[in-house]
Amino acid sequence: MDTNWLIDGIIWYLSLVVLLTFHELAHAWAAWLCGDDTSRLQGRFSLNPLAHIDPIGTVLMPWLMILLPQMFGQFLIGWAKPVIFNPARLRNRWRDEMIIAMAGPAMNIVLAILFVALARVGLIFNWPEAVGLFGFVAKLSLRLCFFNLIPIPPLDGSHVMRNLSGMSYETYWRLSQWGFIGIVIVLQIPIVRQVLGFVTDTTLAIIGACFGFPSQ
Repeated sequence: MDTNWLIDGIIWYLSLVVLLTFHELAHAWAAWLCGDDTSRLQGRFSLNPLAHIDPIGTVLMPWLMILLPQMFGQFLIGWAKPVIFNPARLRNRWRDEMIIAMAGPAMNIVLAILFVALARVGLIFNWPEAVGLFGFVAKLSLRLCFFNLIPIPPLDGSHVMRNLSGMSYETYWRLSQWGFIGIVIVLQIPIVRQVLGFVTDTTLAIIGACFGFPSQ
């Protein structure tokens, strides 16, 4: 086994876990701001990754993508345990559910901006290793943002879809139990990966330009 490949895989995975942790914390924080403290009482108001790990989305899928790049084309992505909220406790159910759903992707955009800024600092101090690492994490954060907008349970885009369509919570949670199968199938579609790659690269280029990175 190539040692460098394994080290890269570990770095990729640890970066993903950190990003997922902040992503889920944002959901929990948004729910709390909207009047529901269910997620806080369940221990999701935490930067401890163990509070957010999903066996399939945080462990199985990412490592399959790392170990089987020929199947996924090195498309590293994943998801964490969904944040549970009580709709009855929200101040404005329709609006607040949308806010909660979009809080995670919004956090990923904020993190991407932060890591691009850190990459810029690395560039100033002529530290190419830092530029490469922070640039990778910024790109991964954006990829996580746009991936989560896919309307397949339990991804964030599916919550928006459920809210807009008026789907019952019972039907939604039944679909969520098998959603990971749909996610695996969708990621096998080349055009899906191409679109996700395009919007990720374009957004990263825009953020990079704001920090003075030359366009490529």
